[in-house]
Amino acid sequence: MDSSATIFSRACAYGGLWVYGTREYYSNIKGEHSYFKVRVSGSVVRSHVDRIDLLAAFDEETVIRHSLDVAADGGIIFDPAQLKAKITAIPTLERRFVDDISTYLSSQGLPGTLEGVLEAARRRGVHLYPLPYSELLAKLSEKLGGVALSTISRTVNVMAVAASFALTEYDGGLLEKAIRYQFGDKPRVVEMNLMACRLAHDYVVEKGYDRSFGHKLSPMKTDGEARFMLQGTQAVGLGKILAGCRVQTYYPITPATDESEFLEARENFGVTLPTADGGAPANGSILVMQTEDEIAAITFAVGASLAGARAATSTSGPGFSLMMEGLGWSGMNEVPVVVTLYQRAGPSTGLPTRHEQGDLRFALHAGHGEFPRIILASGDISEAMVDVVRAFNYAERYQCPVIHMLDKALANSVAVIPRPDLSKVRIDRGALLEGEALLKYLSENPQYKRFRFVEDGVSPRVRLGTPNAIFWNTGDEHDEAGHISEDPVLRRRMMEKRMGKLEKADREIPLEERVNVFGDEDADTLILSWGSTKGAILDAMEMLGREGVKLRFIQLRVIHPFPTGFVREALESARRRVAVEMNYSAQLAGIARERTGISMDHYIVKYTGRPMSCEELYAALKAVVTQNAPRRVVLTHGA
Repeated sequence: MDSSATIFSRACAYGGLWVYGTREYYSNIKGEHSYFKVRVSGSVVRSHVDRIDLLAAFDEETVIRHSLDVAADGGIIFDPAQLKAKITAIPTLERRFVDDISTYLSSQGLPGTLEGVLEAARRRGVHLYPLPYSELLAKLSEKLGGVALSTISRTVNVMAVAASFALTEYDGGLLEKAIRYQFGDKPRVVEMNLMACRLAHDYVVEKGYDRSFGHKLSPMKTDGEARFMLQGTQAVGLGKILAGCRVQTYYPITPATDESEFLEARENFGVTLPTADGGAPANGSILVMQTEDEIAAITFAVGASLAGARAATSTSGPGFSLMMEGLGWSGMNEVPVVVTLYQRAGPSTGLPTRHEQGDLRFALHAGHGEFPRIILASGDISEAMVDVVRAFNYAERYQCPVIHMLDKALANSVAVIPRPDLSKVRIDRGALLEGEALLKYLSENPQYKRFRFVEDGVSPRVRLGTPNAIFWNTGDEHDEAGHISEDPVLRRRMMEKRMGKLEKADREIPLEERVNVFGDEDADTLILSWGSTKGAILDAMEMLGREGVKLRFIQLRVIHPFPTGFVREALESARRRVAVEMNYSAQLAGIARERTGISMDHYIVKYTGRPMSCEELYAALKAVVTQNAPRRVVLTHGA
C-alpha cells in the first residue's frame, strides 16, 4: 500500500502536479486495514479531503470501509473475485462498523456482501471498474516464464496504480519513471512491475473504462521551479543534517522511528549551513545511535552535547515520559539539547499509530521542579525543516532544552513543496568558546566557572575535557563551578539565572519566527491554532474566501515563551475568536487564556486519532461565522 501510493504520488510530482498524501495504519504488525489517501491538484494542496474521486482497492475490506466516501461521479477499482465476500465474515471489521453498514444495506434491500456495497455505490452514480487481479497475475507469470504466483502477487499494488492512471489518462512514461526510482537498485523487480503495469493499463483501455471516468490528470509546466517531495520525518532529518547535528539518539517508537532510520541511511550525507558569523558550510557526518531505552537516549544526547556536539533525540509520547529525569538534568546543568517530540494519541499506549496534539501541556510542564525550556511547533513539512535549525540555535543560544513538537499527521504525510528558502538561515552556536576566543577567555579567567553569573544569564560554555577548564556537572543545585551547594542565597541566584533565560528569549526571538499570520487583518473572526492543523485551516479559509467570508488565522510556532503581547492584542481586536486543535481540551486556547486573560468564543476540536480534513473544518467554520454553531464543535470524519 505504501509503495503504491508513493509511486502514484511521485509520478504526479514528476508531471508538475502538487501532491498531499496522508497515511493511516493500525498498530498491529499485519492484517488490519491500512490506506493512503493522495490529493492531487494543479495548485498547492495542504491537507486532505473526505471526498474520494477514485478508490483503488486490493481487497474487499477497503471497498466496504470507504465506498460511502466515494463521490457520485467517482470510481471504484475492485477485484471481481471478491464479490460474494460477506461483511460479517471479515474479522478485522469492528462490530460497530458491521452493524452500521449492514443496517444501511438492509435499508436499500441489498445483501451484506461486497456485491451489495458496490450496488449501493452504483445507485449513487459511482462508476465500477472490476480489475481481475488473478487473471492479470496469471498473464504476468506466463510472460515471466512461469514464475510462481506467490512470487509476483504483490504486484497487484502497481496494477491498481496503473489502472488509476489509465482511467485518468495520465502519462504512462511518468509512472514508469516513478517505478524505476522506487525499485532502482533491483532491475528484475523494476521490469516485473513495469510488465504488471502494462497489463493493467491495457486491460482498462481495452474495456473502455477510461471513457466513462470524468476525472483526468495532465502534466503541468513548473517553469523551472525547484520542488521536493518529502515525508514529514524526512524533512526533519534533512533539517538536522543542515543544522549540523552530529549525534542523534533514539529508541524505536511510532511515528518517530522513521526519522532516525532516514538519518541512519545518510550518515555521511550533505553539508551544513553557514555559521552566524558567515563561515563557510562544511561537509559532515552524523552518528545515529539506537539505545536500550529512552532514558539512555536522552542521557546519551546530553553527554554528546556536553562534549560540544550538536545533539538531539527523537521520540513520541510514552518515550518522552521516560525522558523526564534526563530533561531535568539538562535543565539544571544548562545543557543545550533538542528533543524532537512526535505526538500521537494517548494516554498510555493510546492509539500508537494515530494522530493527536495532546502533549502540549505535558511538554510545557514536563519534569519536576522549574527549569527553562523552549517549545517550538511546526505546522507543515516546509516549516519542519527550517524549525529544526532554529531549535538547535535556540538550544545553544540560551543553553537549555528545546522541545520541537510535531505530530503523527505531519510525520507520516507526504507533500510536494517548493524548495525551502534557507538563504537567511544560519547556525548560531551561542556562547560556545572555540579557537582564539577560547584561549583569550581562559587567559583572562584562569579559574573557569561553567555557571558563572553573567548579566544576560548565559555563561560562556566550553567542551567537556577542554584543557585548563575544569568544571563539575551534577543533578544537585551548585555553585558557579558546579560544586553541590544548598546555600539559600546561591539557590535563589541560580534559579533566577536559569529562569531568566526565558525572558531573554522572549525579548530576542523575532516575532516573525514565533507566529505566522494569514488572512484579512480586518476580519471579524480570528482563528488561533498550532501544529499540523495549519494546512486544513488554510485550505478551509480558501474555500470560504471564495464565498466572501473573511477570516484571520494566527499560527503559533514558538509557544514557550508565549508571545503574550501580540496574542492579547490580536484576540482583543477580534469580534469572534475560534480555537482549532487536535485534542479534547483545546490546550493552546487554555494557555492563551492563562497568559492573556481572554477566552475563546468557539472551540473546534478533534480527537478520533484521524487528522482534520479541510472539508469538515470548512463546514465547522462556516457554521461559526453564520452563528449556527455551538460553542464546542467536535469533528469526527475519517475511517
